[in-house]
Amino acid sequence: MPVRKILISQRPPINEAPYTALKEKYGVDITFRRFFMIEPLTSREFRSQRINILDYTAVVFSSRHAIDAFYGLCDELRVKVPETMKYFCTTEAVAMYLQKHIVFRKRKIFFGDGRPESILDLIGTKHKCEKFLVTQSDSSGSSSLTRLFDAKGIDYKVAVLVKSVPQDLKDMDLKEYDMIVFYNPYDVKSLLENFPGFEQGDIRFVSFGKSIVKAMEEAGLSIDVKAPTPEAPSVARAIELYLQAGN
Repeated sequence: MPVRKILISQRPPINEAPYTALKEKYGVDITFRRFFMIEPLTSREFRSQRINILDYTAVVFSSRHAIDAFYGLCDELRVKVPETMKYFCTTEAVAMYLQKHIVFRKRKIFFGDGRPESILDLIGTKHKCEKFLVTQSDSSGSSSLTRLFDAKGIDYKVAVLVKSVPQDLKDMDLKEYDMIVFYNPYDVKSLLENFPGFEQGDIRFVSFGKSIVKAMEEAGLSIDVKAPTPEAPSVARAIELYLQAGN
């Protein structure tokens, strides 16, 4: 069966040009719909982790969601973050987002290049004695960064600050779509919660990223296209190659 309708489980991208090109070249219809949302934990949920923010001298951020959640919780809990707090961010973009909450020039802020190893390089020997609060989401699980921290004997505590909440998708008829793209294990969770007994039938699934593959396989979903690959570094390119092949 030809692919005519594609469902992508994310919000529309800022740059829709690659998808517009697919529509024009192959006559496909593409719908963007988030399967889950990222929400901050409530102060009650956070307190259940028994974490005192002021016990820590450095915070590790890997997302803007975590930054917003951190400062929202500090406001709710009436915690005044000291100016001596150090911030280690996985990327420059995450670090720059801190400006929304703090005076950037007055704080000690460091950022890596997206690799967990780059955070370790920033810590080096100079900051190894800090007590780190490593922020993450409820879906992160054991991360590469914390494994590196363990190997180096760095003092840290993981703090879950945001949670993934499935969206109500019951207004959709998934059988209308020939292809569905998933990015996150929570896409699968949302699918199964919204559509108990879901049967794949002729729907072709695209997986983007390694973390989603296991969740899809455990749910009994057959994956027709896996990305990223050297030939298909993006979802748009992966779909294009699939359509080119006449599948």
